Amino acid sequence: MKNRTEQAVRRFFEQHPDLQPIKQSIFMLCGILLDTYAAGGKLLVCGNGGSCADSDHIVGELMKGFLLKRPLEDSLKDRFRALFGNEGHEVAVKLQRGLPAISLNAHTALNSAFGNDVDADLIYAQQVAAYAKPEDFVLGISTSGNAKNVWYALMAAKAKGAKCAALSGKSGGKLVQIADCYVIAPAEETYRIQEYHLMIYHFICEYVESELFEF
Repeated sequence: MKNRTEQAVRRFFEQHPDLQPIKQSIFMLCGILLDTYAAGGKLLVCGNGGSCADSDHIVGELMKGFLLKRPLEDSLKDRFRALFGNEGHEVAVKLQRGLPAISLNAHTALNSAFGNDVDADLIYAQQVAAYAKPEDFVLGISTSGNAKNVWYALMAAKAKGAKCAALSGKSGGKLVQIADCYVIAPAEETYRIQEYHLMIYHFICEYVESELFEF
């Protein structure tokens, strides 16, 4: 672990001592996500309601710089310049290295069509069945841990040979039975679980970014 990452870990758990009991679970999720990117994989993430918004939020932190600048590799910037001259260079210096992540709730036409024509509970599972490869990672977010469509998404992940994890609350719910790892927020009320989820996934994004980038 990098020095910078160790400092982030120490700071986070000093600020949130109530998360100490789930520290190892958070580290396990960080580790799987790091392994996913090291293997050339991507993150697929899904949830409902506020957790649906969290899915989009996570993708937003991973697909561009979060706390660090992530300039493109020099070789890629040179390629832009070689192909498109000064204009290509101007584009390249503004682009950032992203960590591939897809929010499964974001495909309105597909999701509404599949929900209407087939089964709304299987919208996420359909996308996992199409997208997922063994090197990928599927994260399901559910405050109760019992969201049926998220459960089916993790089932599809298992069938496709991809790792899967659950971010939940309360007792953890049904999702913990299938997930390779899970993080259970220490709260009972939905809004409090969501507040914990925000803190947790921001930390995970910071941890992964710190370990994978130098800037």
